[in-house]
Amino acid sequence: MKTSAVDLYLSEGCGRCSRYRTTECSTQFWQEDLMVLRSLCLIAGLKEELKWSHPCYTLDGKNVVLLGAFREYCLLTFFKGSIMSDPLQILEFQGENSRIAKSARIREVGQATVLKATLSSYLEEAIEIEHSGKQVEKGGTGDHPIPDELASAFDELPELREAFQRLTPGRQRFYLIQFSQPKQSKTREARIQKSIDNIMAGKGYGEI
Repeated sequence: MKTSAVDLYLSEGCGRCSRYRTTECSTQFWQEDLMVLRSLCLIAGLKEELKWSHPCYTLDGKNVVLLGAFREYCLLTFFKGSIMSDPLQILEFQGENSRIAKSARIREVGQATVLKATLSSYLEEAIEIEHSGKQVEKGGTGDHPIPDELASAFDELPELREAFQRLTPGRQRFYLIQFSQPKQSKTREARIQKSIDNIMAGKGYGEI
């Protein structure tokens, strides 16, 4: 089911830059392809939500794929892309430090329509992986693994991953402990969102 929050994203943008609510916004340039990607996700039976200011599609509360738009391309990011078969080799890591999620990047207007059948089959595989309960091996600090919500934030914001890696081991461990404590995914996501500015500034959890 379509949501009004994603409707706003498509019409106005994510709100993270000065091009928000202008005709220069990347969501406007890639409107046609984003609509195709959105349709494929909904047809696949995924639930539409807005996370990290972007359309996110979930299955039983688990993140499966995320939509995004940049100047050079728009993309469909598979949260467990690193363990997908990717027979056509169209999936790419978000950055050199990314190890979990992979994205199918649309670099030409209308390309999403051309790739509809392929992307649909990739979505089917992503859903099958989620149903199976298969997990991606993730790194962490000591006995504290990186929670899925933080791994997703890292893939959406590569600069956040880099800032986190620059923190002292003690600060990293404390963040991971705090992020992993809440039982509900939404609470973990909210705690991570509130900490982004501190992480980017090199500060510890809750520091002013």
